[in-house]
Parts: sequence; structure tokens; C-alpha cells
Amino acid sequence: MSNPWYPSGLHFTCTQCGDCCTGAPGFVWVEDAELAAIAEYLGEPIEEVRGLTTRATTRGRTLREKANGDCVFYEKGKGCTIYPVRPAQCRTWPFWESNVASPETWRQTCEVCPGSGRGELIPAEEITLRLNIIRL
Repeated sequence: MSNPWYPSGLHFTCTQCGDCCTGAPGFVWVEDAELAAIAEYLGEPIEEVRGLTTRATTRGRTLREKANGDCVFYEKGKGCTIYPVRPAQCRTWPFWESNVASPETWRQTCEVCPGSGRGELIPAEEITLRLNIIRL
């Protein structure tokens, strides 16, 4: 976005509510380098982490979900168990193209994420950097 509709930025602070890690099934795309970092963090062989925590799709690898739709790495009461090495998709939330395409999509994001629209002002330049990490 060369001239975003939010020239001064948008407010966001992670409340660690877990809403983005739980609920309806979806896709959390993960690259090989991210899997390696997760495996190292967990102290497990990468083949084991890949086999137990991801699944292949036509687009690439995605993290598995528990039967209730929660991310395989989310634990109630603890949150994300791989937070320091979480995938780019997780690190860049809520600054995905689909969430900041317009004031309306941002308003919808704010309705589902209690940290969106609140807290620290994230400058437009930083949002652009995050948007360029992963396209969603």
C-alpha cells in the first residue's frame, strides 16, 4: 500500500486473549525455516515437529489444529507455547492485507480482536513492513 488510508498508522496491542489462536479452523502457513526454529525451540527433531504439528496442503504447510479448532501450539491458561518463534503469519497479526484493506475491514478486525484499534500506535511504515512479510 503506497498511500494507505491510515497515514498516521493504526492502534494495536496484543491482549494475549488467544482469540486469533482458537475457534474456527483456518490455516497458519509455516515455512521450512520457521519449522526449524520451532523444532530447535522445542528441542525436538524437525521431522517430528513437521509430522506431528503440520499438514501439507496444495498451497504449502500449515499448522495442525486440535479437534476444537485451536492451534496445536495453543494451551488454555498458557497461550502460545512457541510465542518467541511463532510463524510470520502470527507475528504480523492483525496487519494482513485482508484486515487493513479499508476502514471497513479494519473495523471488522477490531470487532473480533480486542487489541485491534487500542493501545500503541503502530506507524504506517511499520504496518507496511508487516504487510510485506506475508500476503493474507
